[in-house]
Amino acid sequence: MLKKIKENIYFLNTVDWNRRLFDSLIPIPDGTSYNAYLVKGTEKTVLIDTADPLLSNVLFDYLKDVKKIDYIISLHTEQDHSGSIPLVLEKYPEAKVIASPKGKELIIAHLAVAEEKIVTVEDGEELSIGDKTFQFIHFPWVHWPETMLTYLKEDKILFSCDLFGSHLATTDLYVSDECQVYESAKRYFAEIMLPFRNIIKKNFAKIEAYNIDIIAPSHGPMYNHPTFIMDAYRDWISDRVTNSVIIPYVSMHGSTETMVNRLITALEAKGIKAYKFDLTVADTGKLAITFVDAASIVIATPTVLTEPHPMVSYAVKLANILKPKVKFASVIASYAWGGKAIEKIIEMIPNLKVELIEPILVKGHPRKEDLKAVDKLAEEIYLKHSAINLK
Repeated sequence: MLKKIKENIYFLNTVDWNRRLFDSLIPIPDGTSYNAYLVKGTEKTVLIDTADPLLSNVLFDYLKDVKKIDYIISLHTEQDHSGSIPLVLEKYPEAKVIASPKGKELIIAHLAVAEEKIVTVEDGEELSIGDKTFQFIHFPWVHWPETMLTYLKEDKILFSCDLFGSHLATTDLYVSDECQVYESAKRYFAEIMLPFRNIIKKNFAKIEAYNIDIIAPSHGPMYNHPTFIMDAYRDWISDRVTNSVIIPYVSMHGSTETMVNRLITALEAKGIKAYKFDLTVADTGKLAITFVDAASIVIATPTVLTEPHPMVSYAVKLANILKPKVKFASVIASYAWGGKAIEKIIEMIPNLKVELIEPILVKGHPRKEDLKAVDKLAEEIYLKHSAINLK
């Protein structure tokens, strides 16, 4: 049954209750949804996005009584948005696919849709379907180069694609628990949007100009109070950081954890929040969330055959890919007989535009002078944080 948003506008959310990993990479502990939208004008009918092909049966159950679709708007080419477009075209062969120029190229490459079935639209271009008008907004790199949004002028609805999305399996049309959605949306931003934060910030003014009653994203519930999520994004894309330190670590024989615990105690005594992540058990999505705001990161590792522990290397690689706005970084390393764990870690983070605070290297179990060095590191972090504008 179609879920009505406004007159002749419907929410077709395909809920994936059991999915726990996205792109074989990203943990999604609360499942997700693939949101499509149906808009019926007095002259034309439009489907906005589709669903992951693995759950296309749910999408087609929504569409069972829809006799005609004139246009399929593809906001983003990934499978979870556009993967069912070829199946929809089989059911509605007269339909045309609307995409950005870059989107056309990717739809042909990824979905094997015939070129003549695709119509491209420019940034700001409008499409009338009778009593309703779409305006297309090119918004690249959220998180692919072809992404666009579309605004339904008469009803003041922004179909925002991945922007403002949340991996959250729910049948709710609108946000019912802001705390739950805030964390889910922040996780989504951290895992997917964070590397493109500066591009999003640059383009955010495009949507600031619109009068928006409803934001309809491609994942998670819709926002009928858009200020909530727009304010959150303004914060996340800003350059401001919190008075906090991320400490991802592994400890094989207790030496590294002894130093990590000492550092946390020293930081907390100075009013600095510490996020401790034992990478052997940590949720990498939670780790990513802390990357959005923290001022500093201290990476702590034992040495394995002259290298950082492999799990630490993965976390460091993740940080380098996500390009968080951390301002300061340091390394704590322990070793048994040799190695260059600190040098290796520093080489792995060229994307982090950070000031490096003097690392700590300890042979075997930390002694009194080593623990004093940890206290000194906490003091250095305190002084660095005190010198910048924290939120």
